[in-house]
Amino acid sequence: MSIQIFLDNRWYKINGQNPIDLSLSTGTNGQNPNAFFINPAQFEPIRVGGFVGSVHEGGSANCEVLTLCAHGNGTHTECVGHISENRISLPDVWQDGFHLAQLVTIDVEEKGYISLEQVMAVHWHEGISAVVFRSLPNDAWKMSFNWSGNNAPYFQSSALEFLLNKGILHLLTDFPSVDPEEDNGQLEAHHAWWGVPYRSKGVFKQQVSVHDPRSKATITELIYVPNDLVDGSYVLQIQIPHFMTDAVPSRPLLYPILD
Repeated sequence: MSIQIFLDNRWYKINGQNPIDLSLSTGTNGQNPNAFFINPAQFEPIRVGGFVGSVHEGGSANCEVLTLCAHGNGTHTECVGHISENRISLPDVWQDGFHLAQLVTIDVEEKGYISLEQVMAVHWHEGISAVVFRSLPNDAWKMSFNWSGNNAPYFQSSALEFLLNKGILHLLTDFPSVDPEEDNGQLEAHHAWWGVPYRSKGVFKQQVSVHDPRSKATITELIYVPNDLVDGSYVLQIQIPHFMTDAVPSRPLLYPILD
């Protein structure tokens, strides 16, 4: 099914039936990557009175209660509400639809992070509003790895400030976070990405407006990009549920651009 999409004053043609799914699954029989010592997601039959939500256990239907924390239980998309004092939920600032994205591959084996120099060395395409980072090495273990306590790669805050200044709104990475696992709660890269001054505990609190254009920016973490995809331009769609919280499980889809 061929679809024509108008982005950045140009028409792009994609096959709407064959996207590349960058999300990692969560739950029973899922891939279940994990981070930050957050408990694994739990999917359990509901039990109300004499009813049990499991056909296997004799119930009339399957009905599960889901307990999870999006930030550590798999692919998720987060908004500026992750670091703001005032409550902002992703649906408050979400801009649905398609985005022109660039897939970029960067080796992090030596440094352990993505630096400003590496980001500046990329040949950035005109008109993109999203960037998908694939880090090297890119082995299949990433899809189910427990990152907790393993010093996961991250971004230099100056690298994200560079991307902010280019007007990019959506950042996708296979890291569990854009910041180091242990940074004394500074979250410098998160603050740089959303253009929010660092909030010193007990000294300065940052109120963020949902009307600020930068509040439309998002970060999607714990994705997996197949090795056979070539770097370059794609059309991106990020599917999210309407959960009123700062981060939700998500399903980013990449569509190759057809000639």
